[in-house]
Amino acid sequence: MNHPLFDLLARLDEAKISYTLSRHRPETVQVLITIVGQRIEIDVFADGHMDVSRFVGNEDIEGGAELIDSIIAPGA
Repeated sequence: MNHPLFDLLARLDEAKISYTLSRHRPETVQVLITIVGQRIEIDVFADGHMDVSRFVGNEDIEGGAELIDSIIAPGA
């Protein structure tokens, strides 16, 4: 029996799409994909269902070191 996580990883490998696996919640494995203009987060649950979030942007440079400070600063 295949789990949808392994099926997803096989599809990404076949398409030569790089990904990173991470774990932020005990009930999911997160697959992170970055392709030009998009960042995709796929949470794969133990029962096989998936939640997918896609963030689309134009990849313009928005600032320098000062932007990092505003991102890290409390309440940013």
